[in-house]
Parts: sequence; structure tokens; C-alpha cells
Amino acid sequence: MILVIGGPPGSGKTTVAERWAAARGAVLVSAGTRFRAMAKERGLSLEALGRAAERDPSLDRALDKAVLSEIRAHVAKGRDVVVDGRIQAYLLAKEKIPCLKVLIDAPLAVRAKRIAGREGTTVEEAKREITARERSEGIRYKSIYGIDLGDTRIFDLMIDSRDRTPDEIVTLIAARVGG
Repeated sequence: MILVIGGPPGSGKTTVAERWAAARGAVLVSAGTRFRAMAKERGLSLEALGRAAERDPSLDRALDKAVLSEIRAHVAKGRDVVVDGRIQAYLLAKEKIPCLKVLIDAPLAVRAKRIAGREGTTVEEAKREITARERSEGIRYKSIYGIDLGDTRIFDLMIDSRDRTPDEIVTLIAARVGG
């Protein structure tokens, strides 16, 4: 089984994916972790790497190709996979790869507070960074793949994380999966 967890920055998608993988023995494939590693390797902030990716679509294409390749390799070995990332649900659907697609979201203020706490910055700075990332991602994914991040019809389950713990969200997903 492939579970894909999408959502905007700070929604809780990576935390939920990590908890799901740990609880279910699934392999975690994280596009966000890969993107953060790319930024660190280049000595760039996420925002700066996003701007670079706007100018050079090969950055996103290489990342997305690597994520899809990793998913396919694990599935070929019979492993359950949980994937987190902004566009992986769209890409797997485009590739006709069967999966359960979950969108986790929360209001900007909630997401900014989470990111500020995690990164040791102010809520206002986190809001600014989130807004910049979302703008950049919207531009890139539309131009590269024709993906409109505002179109959530692709998702099988949508969860508002503002008042839920990651474990509660894992339980909601498990109920949808059937166990």
C-alpha cells in the first residue's frame, strides 16, 4: 500500500508520515526532507532554493523523479510506503500509481506558529516564509506539471489539523484504510 500525505508547510504532513511509518512499519519517502537537504547542500534557505527552482525547473524535476523512483523501488520489494510532500499525490495520480491520498491542512496562523516554534523564529517571519514558499511552489508546479495546488479534488481524505494531534490524525487515516 502507498499512502501519500500532502499539505502546505506547517500542516503536520511530515510528522504524521513519520508516525504512520513508525506505527505501520512502512518506508517513509519524504520529498520535503529531500528538498531541505538540497537547500542545505547548496547553502541556501528553503526560500532561496525555491527561487532558484523557479529559474531552473530541473531542480524540481530531479527531486520528483528521485522520489518516484524510490517509491517504485520499495513497492517492487513489496514494502508499504508512506510519502509526504506538496505534489506527490498529484504526481502519483498522473503516473496512475494506486495510492490513498490524504491532504492535511490548517489555517496559516496555526501553521506559522508551528513553524516558528520548530525553527526558533517569530510567527510573523514564519508567515512571511510560508507565503513566499507557497507562492513559489504554486508558480513552479503550475508551470512544470500543470498542477494547481488549490484543486484538492484529487485527495481521498482531507483533514484539518488545527485541533488534532498527529496521533489523532494517524487514527483517522487508519480508520479510512480499514485498520
